[in-house]
Amino acid sequence: MAYSSIVKPSVYFNTKLYTGNGGTQSITGVGFKPDLLWQKNRSSTYGNMWFDAVRGASQRLMSNTTGGQSGTSPDSITSFDSDGFSLGADVAVNDNNGNSLAWNWKAGTGQGSSNTDGSINTTYTSVNTTAGFSISQYTGTGSNATVGHGLGVAPKMIIVKKLNGSSSWLVYNKNIGNNKLLYLNGTQAQVSTDATFMQNTDPTSSVFSVGTWGDINGSSDTFIAYCFAEKTGYSKISTYVGNGSTDGTFVYTGFKPAWLMVKLSSAANENWAVYDNKRNPFNTTTSQRIRANDTQADTTSNSEIDLLSNGFKVHDNDAEINGSGNTYIYMAFAEEPLVANSGSNGVPATAR
Repeated sequence: MAYSSIVKPSVYFNTKLYTGNGGTQSITGVGFKPDLLWQKNRSSTYGNMWFDAVRGASQRLMSNTTGGQSGTSPDSITSFDSDGFSLGADVAVNDNNGNSLAWNWKAGTGQGSSNTDGSINTTYTSVNTTAGFSISQYTGTGSNATVGHGLGVAPKMIIVKKLNGSSSWLVYNKNIGNNKLLYLNGTQAQVSTDATFMQNTDPTSSVFSVGTWGDINGSSDTFIAYCFAEKTGYSKISTYVGNGSTDGTFVYTGFKPAWLMVKLSSAANENWAVYDNKRNPFNTTTSQRIRANDTQADTTSNSEIDLLSNGFKVHDNDAEINGSGNTYIYMAFAEEPLVANSGSNGVPATAR
């Protein structure tokens, strides 16, 4: 049995639910100072808002659109704080009595510094090698190049977005290969590409490759890259095959998931479904999901997915998560490792 060196995953990832007040407020209880904050208003059809410490707290992207960074939004996320974040009066993030969520990840120490491992020196890279997560901002050259990620191991999933103009959110996933991609802002199946995407080259322990395509390396354009590596007992990036049954697939992750994102990769017209343990604290009840690629409010449905002590179990034949013979990619982060520490001191995770 593999043991996790991350005893307390919530110091690197945590979901925070909160209620807006229409004015200003500070949200606490995250457990750390966030470096990536993905916010969604659960009550209304506002967008999926992405904020990070590299670009600055008030700089907003939306994963449900192709639009670039919308400029400073001083009434949205006003600061990242030691135990959470502060809000302005923007209704998208703080409407009065509205229910919202924030998914929070810990990278490095704030904005970070330039990474010079690649042929493109990043403007900033904020990296957490323990948790396998980094954020890099870089300026494109229009020519084949490499960009440093700082993780020390090869990332299995990379999400790239151009900041200064319209572009798709490009997703590299090790499980589908370096000559295919998915669009986080869309419902397409995995799309075959050529060398203009990532030069048909897998990331290494220090860099990822970018081709000449404008959406990943346009000359003088600015980009943000979120890089994720697997860490035993904390994160898992892999695939499963659906069976089309309400007694669906069980997927072993090696930990109790706190957060799970699933996308059908082998066929089109399905969304990026996201679940977490705060909106869904119990199994065999209704499931609540947010979709990364649209503005839909929190959707309540039949029990779709159980988050178990060692993985997750699908309970729905909906093609979004369990079409017969379909392949799905997923990324998950832990609430608890299956067994923390090492040797005889290991403590098993408990079921819900």
